[in-house]
Amino acid sequence: MMTVDPNTKLIQTHIYQEPKQGNVCCGDSYYVKETDDYFLCAVADGLGSGEQARAASVAVTDVAKAHHHLDVDEIISKCNKATRHTRGAAVAILKIDKKHNEFHYTNVGNIRFYLYSPEGKLTYPLPIQGFLSGKIQKFRTQTFPYDSGSKFLIHTDGLELKEIKSVFANSMNVDQLSTRLQAAIRSHNDDITYIAGHLPTA
Repeated sequence: MMTVDPNTKLIQTHIYQEPKQGNVCCGDSYYVKETDDYFLCAVADGLGSGEQARAASVAVTDVAKAHHHLDVDEIISKCNKATRHTRGAAVAILKIDKKHNEFHYTNVGNIRFYLYSPEGKLTYPLPIQGFLSGKIQKFRTQTFPYDSGSKFLIHTDGLELKEIKSVFANSMNVDQLSTRLQAAIRSHNDDITYIAGHLPTA
């Protein structure tokens, strides 16, 4: 299914989610929140698939929903505690600071994030191996500047992409980007979730 998220104000987002073939329940979860000062996006991929994977990912997004006002390092620490009695989950948290034109990003696991500027620069924070399971671990938050009019994509590993730069370069807006992403789906052997977004121009 695809939706245009109603919780966003200025940042246009398209969200697509599909369960693994044969499953009714998707093991991925997401949460998106935009205020006048920031935009938060949290994506979680529960280990495995089905209801237990869903329970793990929902534990993460419930925390993000309750604590979206906190810094990303604080949010992911709380998410880690919330996964203690679950299978565990790969997690990525993105927070865009509108006042300072920068974004903060932290992740554990194989969720991917890309930011593409109008000038063609691709920013790709390297993922950290592992998953959240309640065990004590260190997290790394990265901070990057961004340009007005940039596009971004955050997705679980059910979506396999090649030549990601060309996907962005040939997409004028978020609608076209989402269309190209759906056309790139070749397999339904895993849960798929992606959030594509377009930052407003100055």
